[in-house]
Amino acid sequence: MTDLASSYDPKSFESRLYAQWEAAGYFKPSGTGQPYTVLLPPPNVTGTLHMGHAFQHTLMDALVRYHRMRGYDTLWQMGTDHAGIATEMVVSRNLAQEGKGETRDSLGRDGFIAKVWEWKAQSGDTIERQMRRMGASGDWSRSTFTMDEAASKAVIEAFVRWHEQGLIYRGQRLVNWDPVLKTAISDLEVENVEEDGFLWSIEYPLADGNGSLVVATTRPETMLGDTAVMVHPEDERYAHLIGKTVKLPLTEREIPVIADDYVDREFGTGVVKVTPAHDFNDYQVGLRHDLPLINLLTPTAAINENAPEKYRGLDRYEARKVVLADLEDLGLLVETKPHKLQVPRGDRTNQVIEPYLTDQWFVKMDGLAKRGLELVGGIDGKPGEVKFVPPNWINTYRHWMENIQDWCISRQLWWGHRIPAWFDAEDECYVARTEGAAREAFDAKVAALLRELLELKLLESGDLSPASTEELEQRIETLKTNGLRRDEDVLETWFSSQLWPFSTMGWPDTKAMAERGFDRYLPSSVLVTGFDIIFFWVARMVMATDSFVGQVPFRDVYMTGLIRDKDGQKMSKSKGNVLDPLDIIDGISLEDLVAKRTTNLMKPSDAPKIERATRKEFPDGIVPHGADALRFTIAALATHGRDIKFDMGRAEGYKNFCNKLWNATRFVLMNTDGFTASGAPQPKTDAEKWILSRLTKVVAEVETQFAAYRFDLLSQALYEFAWNEFCDWFVELAKPALNGDDATAADSTRHTLLHVLETLLRLLHPLTPFVTEELWQQVAPKLGIDGGTVSLRPYPATSDFAGQDYAQAEADVEWLKTMVSTLRRVRSELNVSPAKTIALRLQDGNDNDRARITRFTSSLSFLLKLDNIAWLEAGTDAPASAAAVVGELKLLVPLEGLVDLDAERARLDKEIARVAGEKDKSEAKLAKFTDKVPPAVIDQERQRLADWSGQLAALHGQRAKL
Repeated sequence: MTDLASSYDPKSFESRLYAQWEAAGYFKPSGTGQPYTVLLPPPNVTGTLHMGHAFQHTLMDALVRYHRMRGYDTLWQMGTDHAGIATEMVVSRNLAQEGKGETRDSLGRDGFIAKVWEWKAQSGDTIERQMRRMGASGDWSRSTFTMDEAASKAVIEAFVRWHEQGLIYRGQRLVNWDPVLKTAISDLEVENVEEDGFLWSIEYPLADGNGSLVVATTRPETMLGDTAVMVHPEDERYAHLIGKTVKLPLTEREIPVIADDYVDREFGTGVVKVTPAHDFNDYQVGLRHDLPLINLLTPTAAINENAPEKYRGLDRYEARKVVLADLEDLGLLVETKPHKLQVPRGDRTNQVIEPYLTDQWFVKMDGLAKRGLELVGGIDGKPGEVKFVPPNWINTYRHWMENIQDWCISRQLWWGHRIPAWFDAEDECYVARTEGAAREAFDAKVAALLRELLELKLLESGDLSPASTEELEQRIETLKTNGLRRDEDVLETWFSSQLWPFSTMGWPDTKAMAERGFDRYLPSSVLVTGFDIIFFWVARMVMATDSFVGQVPFRDVYMTGLIRDKDGQKMSKSKGNVLDPLDIIDGISLEDLVAKRTTNLMKPSDAPKIERATRKEFPDGIVPHGADALRFTIAALATHGRDIKFDMGRAEGYKNFCNKLWNATRFVLMNTDGFTASGAPQPKTDAEKWILSRLTKVVAEVETQFAAYRFDLLSQALYEFAWNEFCDWFVELAKPALNGDDATAADSTRHTLLHVLETLLRLLHPLTPFVTEELWQQVAPKLGIDGGTVSLRPYPATSDFAGQDYAQAEADVEWLKTMVSTLRRVRSELNVSPAKTIALRLQDGNDNDRARITRFTSSLSFLLKLDNIAWLEAGTDAPASAAAVVGELKLLVPLEGLVDLDAERARLDKEIARVAGEKDKSEAKLAKFTDKVPPAVIDQERQRLADWSGQLAALHGQRAKL
């Protein structure tokens, strides 16, 4: 008997087990052993768990659990990111839904920030709760929020230090601008979408009246800010015009014709307009040619006072219509034609992003990037301190670092780390760690001016009297009256994220650094993250950690692919193809799934199509699969490829895998009722020796694949061993001993069943922690183990099997398996009932076959329902029989009274065709081999050909008898 439930129901134990683990403190660092640290890429506090999170968190947790079981001092540093833009949007939307008339602007900065903190307290830890449901075994007691006091202190310190070193400066540059959010955004927050548009050709008259130039543009409204037209310096068509000017239509300005090799002579007319304040490429051209920068837009993308009066105040697209109409009236609109173009849209507002000229804070990147290249081996091929896995991603890293631009770090938001800079009435800037320190610098300036004023007044006599002191007195009065005003901007989220490796370790507070193990846990062991943020996060952590603490942030960077739907499409709420990992774990009804997928669509009109597709794909909704099945699916999909297609069919298969493991454990427990053992087994049967040999090999394979971050091959090896070799074959091969008369063999088999199962549960635990814990709690006591939890038991290692050599038994049992599989296939093809006994006749074979038949007679009889086994002499005619071949051994199952002979003839013809096909393939392969093929490979293929040839001859002989 067993206390284990009769069926696998993950809901009955997963949440219970996690609560027990966390309460017991199993996830905290032990403080002993070699450190192993993993940094959680902090998910947005606004967010909920999505498939990308589930994917990466599963792999991180597998690594952490694996190393914890190996005795490492493991720290998985948890935390969340304040996500400036996303959080402001969420709280603003909540205010609108409350219907109280409150808005971001009506509340003011302090009132709005208070609302954000209220929201954070109520729902900001949602994603951490969901991570627990997935089984994330991180140290929650150390969880850090990027707006916590300690983390904020690190941000201020980093900003001030870099400013003191001249690395941070304020200047006017072109940035990505969202006219709805009214802030600069990063490249990562811009999605370039191919859309239908138009290409307008416009005539620009030459100022001397001798003709005109025709330019093409997709944004005619920006022509009001043109400061040049441009041709290629080697374009003979326009060489005589370089240096002349054209009249800019719709304005009173003349602009020059310049030459630059940026121009593509083959595109359009080979003449392009240059608008440095509204195009990133034109901006670089403007810098090279010292062109003026004319900003045409307001922060909301309306036309500003720099345009002719007629267009001022118009929205950018309304201005486009008016500009085109005016050009047509003047006869300057030459052509309008459809054109496919890449439109930059904000990933949150879906608004078209504008290149916008504005004052922002920047970090100088050239010197930092040079060090960043050195640290990952990016200079002269020298090995670095940081390794990329897979290694090809270093090329992406290197390319970006070698072409890096200064980094815009300011955002026009309220939620975030406010820039520690204050300005006086003369716009002089004071960067300081505190307002008090800034005020001291300001007071020093005023004091210096007062001293200067005093000195001037003392000199106001006779011939030495200087100029009037009134202007200086006015300066001092203005400064004192206005005092200091703090910069309104906040730092972009990536600025605080780059400090994550050491801000979470207490930096810059030396006491906190000692308490949190700064010297012990930095550098971390591995960073698991997506390749899409190599630039935005990985590279910046490398540069910042080196700059501030003289270390690398991590030793390995394991780059995962991007999780996509089964058709290879990016999962997105706006596309209606998301899969929520918690829905896979706990299940969801069809109606709820449809509602979830048809909300927040980019095109609401797509809702009927999305609903039809969802109902077709999930007619019964999504049934519960449990966290373990999802985790194992993720591990199995974790190749080193760029994209990963998620198919629910795989999750269903791995749910069956967990169920298979559950049922196999029930079998073991029921067959070991009242039995206890200790120590390593001393196998008596060949089946025990075989499974122990296979166990040794899978342990070695697991070690190899964990070290290589090949979770796909790791899961494949564990699946094959658990499902096929243990749950199927060993459970089956154990039955003859368990049901036989040899008590010693029976007890030995029970011991081996328990030992291998307990080892298998430890092997699987990092990937499937819940089901392995629940089963291990039942199995461990039978082996005298009282370790409290499988998660702290030693992970199986190859050294555990030193001195064990069961190669002969393994070979013998592999032969037995082939015999059983072959004869079961014959029975199946003959449609013989599993309960019906059959006879077996044997012919030919070698001495090994005869010895094995003698040794395994009882096992073969038990497993195949044989009533007798007999040898036929070579050349002896056998009665009509179903035939099969194992190596040189011919297997004959007499058909009399068993099957329809006509059906058996058809079966043999089919088998002959199959074996003949395999023989032909082998011959073709040998024919293609060249002298470059290793001899061992050729010999192996020749042996295969000989085997297929022997089988074919035997089958033909048997067919002739029918």
